[in-house]
Amino acid sequence: MKQLEMLIDRVISRVNINLREFNFDVKPYIRDTVPTDQLIKFYAFYGITSHHPIYFHFRHSNMAGTYFLGKCMVDNSVLYKSDVRGDELKEQGDVLHYEGMEIPLNKDQEIRVRDSFLIKTLVHCYPHDPENLDLFLIKRSVSTPYANIHGSPLDGCFLGPFSTVDLTTLHDCVIGTYAYVQAGELSHKQIEPGQIWVRNGNVFDFSFRFSKEVLDKYISFEAGKGVQGILMDFVEERETDFERLFDTVHLEAVPVPVGASLSRYAVLKPKSKIGENVLVAQRAYLKNAWMGKGANAQENCYIIHSRLEGYNVMAHGAKVIHAKLGKKTFAGFNAFLRGKLEAPLSIGKESIIMPHTIIDLDEPLDIPPAHLVWGYIRNQDDLEKHSVSFEKLSEIEGEFVLGNMRFRGNGRQFVESFQNRIEHILTDNGAYFDGEEKRGHAQKGQNISFNIIQPYPRGELEGLYPAMDINP
Repeated sequence: MKQLEMLIDRVISRVNINLREFNFDVKPYIRDTVPTDQLIKFYAFYGITSHHPIYFHFRHSNMAGTYFLGKCMVDNSVLYKSDVRGDELKEQGDVLHYEGMEIPLNKDQEIRVRDSFLIKTLVHCYPHDPENLDLFLIKRSVSTPYANIHGSPLDGCFLGPFSTVDLTTLHDCVIGTYAYVQAGELSHKQIEPGQIWVRNGNVFDFSFRFSKEVLDKYISFEAGKGVQGILMDFVEERETDFERLFDTVHLEAVPVPVGASLSRYAVLKPKSKIGENVLVAQRAYLKNAWMGKGANAQENCYIIHSRLEGYNVMAHGAKVIHAKLGKKTFAGFNAFLRGKLEAPLSIGKESIIMPHTIIDLDEPLDIPPAHLVWGYIRNQDDLEKHSVSFEKLSEIEGEFVLGNMRFRGNGRQFVESFQNRIEHILTDNGAYFDGEEKRGHAQKGQNISFNIIQPYPRGELEGLYPAMDINP
């Protein structure tokens, strides 16, 4: 245990050096969230398929309950119940296209985590930095429960609970609780809790911020108090449903349709239906869920008493309860969409629910097709202040203000960029698989084997995993 304690202290000191300009100390957030004895209770595990290059390197680290896929290296780090997913890593010889340029890869891409502490964090690698295409690096950084690191290399950063950094390279930044950032590149910035920010150079800039009153109700994080609020209560109430998956070596097989994939580390409760080409990732949760053809539920998604008509994209951490979603609707990262039996939610086809949107209804609500939705919504009046049709948004060239939302730039390009991204996700997930061509994650992950690794059980090295390389 002594070496593990020293490792945690090392990470804290190195991250604090990077964040000294903010006078930000990560120690209370780590110590209050994960007691050290939790780090010796769980095994780590990795997936092997014929579609993903396998190479793992682990040194002087703890990786309790963490899942790895692809080419991943971990040094001097602590990873607790996280998912490090490298199924979009490119290989040597592949050519990447960036702003009209063709960039050949001279070696395989890899994920590398150094001097970091990731707590219940989703890491999904989609390398986009043209200057570092062969390396996805998370260095001297701390992330807290249910944060998402999606295509976003980090150096010297802190991510609050339920925050998301998306397709953004970050240096020495503090990202607040439930904040979402997609801004290309950030350096020496502090993003306030509940800030939703999407920027593409001078093309467009979307921003919205939750009030402190609303944010504190749903998710808050203070040193000494830990993570609190409705969102945290929601996931913790269902944690026991996952225990059997990790305590049992051999589970009974669940048949799925052609082209579909159901992770053995996903919870599938009664009255759920999985259609063709559906992707259900590890740590997803389905209960009385109808998953239409080509729909997906990514890591930490919850689909409960809901129907997805097909080709729906549920980004990492999205939660959908008592809802009906039309075809090609999108629910963004960590969105919380909670209808009720007496107040169901209906979302029209092709609508986009922005990341980190909270819909918590006190009356039935129908969201029209082809609308952009954001913010905090409880009823029809709230919807009118927090949504706009694609048609209206596409006409905007300049500035548009609606309530606390500020938009500047080209509305049409904003809409099209989201629509293109949704199509990209559907294609990569294999939603359009025709039995022979257009394979994606759903098909490539059908035949996957899992291996577990465990830490030293006692002594000075208790809790640390042996240094190891795992090769083909």
